[in-house]
Amino acid sequence: MYLDDLKIGDKRRSCGVTLTEGAIMDFALRYDPQPFHIDAVAAQHGPFAGMIASGFQTLALTFRLMHMTGMFDGGGIGGHGIDELRWTRPVRPGDTLTVETEVKDIKISRSKPDRATVSVAYSTYNQHDQVVMTAMFLHIFRRRDARGM
Repeated sequence: MYLDDLKIGDKRRSCGVTLTEGAIMDFALRYDPQPFHIDAVAAQHGPFAGMIASGFQTLALTFRLMHMTGMFDGGGIGGHGIDELRWTRPVRPGDTLTVETEVKDIKISRSKPDRATVSVAYSTYNQHDQVVMTAMFLHIFRRRDARGM
């Protein structure tokens, strides 16, 4: 997709991915080794009464799922950051995550008018259609006629 293909209000939905206990532990052992992510027994006595995925894993999977839709093919050239990131519900082994996005704002660059910052609201859902994460991603898209630049 290119900047020319986007308009405020556009929505997109991803396919799903199911997290296993092993995938949760593998990620956490590398990046977020808290007991409720890496030890099922300790997690039973922790603040979530069981093992949960790291919020950072949920964030990474959220982006991966949206990337898999083809949203960034062609015109996506990076981003400025993420605002308003919230983890609203624990993600547990066996949960299947899907992502829905909505374009909220498009700001053409003054210094590089061949591109724009596109504010995209992300909502990540579990298999019960409960929101587990929200965030506002600030993506950079270029115009279709700028692809050779």
